[in-house]
Amino acid sequence: MVAGVVGLGLMGGSLALELKELDFVKKVVGYDKNEKHKKEALELKLIEEAVDLDTIQKCDLIILAIPVEGIIETLKSFKNIKSDSTIIDLGSTKEKIVKSVPEKIRKNFVAAHPMTGTEKFGPKAAFKGLYKDKIVVVCDIEKSGEHQKNVAIRLFESIGMQIVYMEAAEHDRHAAYISHLPHAISYALANSVLGQEDPKSILILAAGGFKDMSRLAKSSPKMWSDIFKQNRENLLDSIDSFKKELKIAENLLKEENWEELRKWMEKATTLHDIL
Repeated sequence: MVAGVVGLGLMGGSLALELKELDFVKKVVGYDKNEKHKKEALELKLIEEAVDLDTIQKCDLIILAIPVEGIIETLKSFKNIKSDSTIIDLGSTKEKIVKSVPEKIRKNFVAAHPMTGTEKFGPKAAFKGLYKDKIVVVCDIEKSGEHQKNVAIRLFESIGMQIVYMEAAEHDRHAAYISHLPHAISYALANSVLGQEDPKSILILAAGGFKDMSRLAKSSPKMWSDIFKQNRENLLDSIDSFKKELKIAENLLKEENWEELRKWMEKATTLHDIL
């Protein structure tokens, strides 16, 4: 089959590298509205040919690795999809995407969210192995065609991913806590330091803890503002929960209640018993 990748950054570029190694994929082409990205993707040999969206529609397998709003717009623009084509999106939110898929191509579509990534973006950030041993959440799979289900499962298993099935709305609630809230906190932490009189002086002291927590703030603002917009209500709920926990810590500090503060911290450490 011929695979077409839309979006040639970290996610799309890394998947393109994996697709090139699969015995059931004979050619990998790609599209990106950023001309520089297309050129870099070719130079880095992420894809074999840069094409337009009309050509992408003729592919047997289409991967949408672009921001959520772009995924929705692109799906609506697809008018010439073959009946046996498989379209897989890699968006970080799912409910609004699945609701926006035109009925004509709903059987062609598989909603997926690979739980992987880095803070880097663009074709130069792509690398082989990004997806190996990671979880991919596949949503509302019963609405996809049988052939499309099989193609998606074969693809994800072939690149070493573990598949978890979930409803789109459930996915978005969970993603708000384990993915979207951490990014919001990281951006807030970075802005808190930048808001001080002498942030450079503060950052001299930055060690592992700060670097780990602020790393996500290097992620693409364009992509993440889009994600926040799409999952607004769930993210607001998660921020509210976080604020309540932060308020508990604040009150215990004000009260100098060190014993309760220690217990509050001990409760948090049990999270990693689950992980």
